[in-house]
Amino acid sequence: MIGRTTRPASLFYFAFAKEVAAMTDQTLDPLDPLLNDPALIDLASQALAKRRSRSADFGRPSIAPDRLLRCVVLKHLRGWSFRELERELRASLLYRRFTRFYEDPIPDHTSFSRTFALFGKEGTAHVHARVVQIAQEQSVAKGQRLRTDTTAVETNIHHPTDSSLLADGIRVLTRGLKRISTACAAAGVKVADHQRAAKRRVLEICRAAKVLNDAGQQKLKGSYHKLIALTRSVTRQTTRVLEDLKRGKLVAPAENLSAALRAEAQLRHFLPLTQKVIAQTQARIFQGQTHYPDKILSLFEEHSVIIRKGKAHKPNEFGRLVRIDEVENGIVSNYEIAPNNLADQQQWKPALEGHLKIFERPPNLAAGDRGFFSAANEALAKELGVKRVVLPGRGRLSQERAAQQKQRWFRQGQAWRAGIEARISTLKHVFDMARAFYKGESGFERYVGSCVFTQNLVAIVRHKSAQARKAKQLCQSG
Repeated sequence: MIGRTTRPASLFYFAFAKEVAAMTDQTLDPLDPLLNDPALIDLASQALAKRRSRSADFGRPSIAPDRLLRCVVLKHLRGWSFRELERELRASLLYRRFTRFYEDPIPDHTSFSRTFALFGKEGTAHVHARVVQIAQEQSVAKGQRLRTDTTAVETNIHHPTDSSLLADGIRVLTRGLKRISTACAAAGVKVADHQRAAKRRVLEICRAAKVLNDAGQQKLKGSYHKLIALTRSVTRQTTRVLEDLKRGKLVAPAENLSAALRAEAQLRHFLPLTQKVIAQTQARIFQGQTHYPDKILSLFEEHSVIIRKGKAHKPNEFGRLVRIDEVENGIVSNYEIAPNNLADQQQWKPALEGHLKIFERPPNLAAGDRGFFSAANEALAKELGVKRVVLPGRGRLSQERAAQQKQRWFRQGQAWRAGIEARISTLKHVFDMARAFYKGESGFERYVGSCVFTQNLVAIVRHKSAQARKAKQLCQSG
């Protein structure tokens, strides 16, 4: 059952009322009225109702929707992990007041993790859309100007080498086999643990990779050959165990059935991925195919791709490409995780169409960097009704094009477009969007969306505060 948003006053918390009232926070206090929005609370209630078929009206009370929403905002505002969120809420009266927990017990970090996941990709997108709508209602985002750019957001994986991926495959398959063996103890399934041998082979490969002569390369291939043989032996045993489970040769007792089913599901998920890692390692190491199609970068975040943005300090990034569309006053009106690592040129049209859908009219000015430039993109923007298109040309410019880019409105548009670099930096380093820590592709999109709508809430607060300061100065000067 969904927790109540109306709660009776407590004598315990009343004793600390004066102390809590004296505590102020320049960011959290202005956010409080924004998070009281009934539509946002209703979206959180809808997310909580998805847990079970009758979660809305039956069972033990869960976390209240207003508390859930505030905890999501607080976590991404401070850049905390779930454990840090639990610890800080337990220790701080200020955070208890902001999240409306007061004297009530704080949920465990695992409860926070499972409850946050109920929003899902669509729920997070709906929350973001409502926050943008609030910005429109308060005249913070009018949609008269649009600037867009893409950035790489890393997934929570280690550096992907073929040897480490093989070792990961051995580790997860061996763990699943051990769980099956424990659950089906009567069947006497014997599991050979090759993790120690795999670790030695990985260290051998690391040392051999530093030697670039023929002897070093031969030793490298020999170590890879041994590591692949270990991985294949584990995959063969996994295949046999899964066939025995399917045919009924391995049967778990009733008390271990759920554990056996979970282990079987994990084995069926990781077995084909491990087999694909074996195939790509053979192609890359022994056949010299450096550009292997659909290369797996992680067994746990298989949606990760290689992103090359031309950075000298980080030529290769492993994650997903995210497009950020920003309008006035620092409001990110739209975001999108690029499918199949689309180039910037191909993301100009979705950015304009998304703006039209949100604001129901084209921007007066639309700006992007050189990566978005093409004659077709400029023509498309003008067809949609954009008055001024700021897309700097690439390569050698004609006299006509050079004269156009020297005009005052174009140079001002370029200067305004550069501000999105600071917005992306703020998202990454202030709101912790540099690396997504939620699991899976859905978790990645949920993490990015949560960072974006939290940033938008703070941007609304800052704009309203700046307006209030200006009004106060005018009154004093008048």
